[in-house]
Amino acid sequence: MCRVYNTIGCLNTIQFKLVKNDIDDFNSLDELISFKKNYDNNEQKIISDHNLIIQEEKIFLENEISELDILIQKRIAELRKKLRENLDQLNLQIENLPETNSKIIPTIKEYWTNLLICLRFWFLQIISSFRITLFKFQAKKLLSKKKKRLKYISTNFQNAVYKSSFKDLKKFEIKKETIENLNNTIYGAIGEQKVEDLLKKLPENYTLINDFCYTFEKPLNHNGDYIKSIQIDHLLISPSGIFLIETKNWSTHSINNTNLRSPVQQILRTNFALFRILADKTSKSSWNFARQHWGNRKIPIKNIVVFTNNVPRE
Repeated sequence: MCRVYNTIGCLNTIQFKLVKNDIDDFNSLDELISFKKNYDNNEQKIISDHNLIIQEEKIFLENEISELDILIQKRIAELRKKLRENLDQLNLQIENLPETNSKIIPTIKEYWTNLLICLRFWFLQIISSFRITLFKFQAKKLLSKKKKRLKYISTNFQNAVYKSSFKDLKKFEIKKETIENLNNTIYGAIGEQKVEDLLKKLPENYTLINDFCYTFEKPLNHNGDYIKSIQIDHLLISPSGIFLIETKNWSTHSINNTNLRSPVQQILRTNFALFRILADKTSKSSWNFARQHWGNRKIPIKNIVVFTNNVPRE
């Protein structure tokens, strides 16, 4: 099997754009294409999911409000019962105080004991009343909030669904816009993937380099066109030479678009740049690259343009 290096260029571009926009729920080109084909269904599913969420919230609130009414009254009764029990204990302590006698010191001691119990009795009533009042206030506030929410859902159900789904729909729109902008790149990746799958079947003495990129320190002059950098979809190194392969997954619209660079001009331009790279590397090498691999023969660079969809007349 052919040795393969690098991921195809269009896939790298797609992955970069998706990561940049915090989109991480696609694992293949098929998933991207499926998402593209089902925009309306995907959007409707988001709305349907939130419709169900709001419906479930409505049912939950109805049950919760009913249960809260009972629980609040039960809790208030428990607090009052606890207060009565504590007061009864203090009353019992007061009743069990020893009778006063004529001795001054014991009388003073009993006085302060009695006073302390009375203060505790008074303080306990205040604290317990405060706790009951605070609980009633908090419970009423919570109950009012839930009743208000239930009323809003009941009278403005669609608005509630819209607000609930807004964040997910916004995220969906960003995802949709990102993928729409990547449309050409996605179909370019499909074409490049087909070519790579085919080239992988070559023997192991073939080497495939995907997305070969090179930037020149000094731009090359090619018939008045200054080349600063090149990008080659597939660079195939074989015993019979080097194949420079450009993949085009063009639609009819792309063929008729005069703003697109001619694939023939593009590959000739890249061929010239690649020849200069190899010539420069060979001349600077301490051993003769061409002689080592091909003897005295020159290294042929052959151009191939692969169209995986529509073919232009050129």
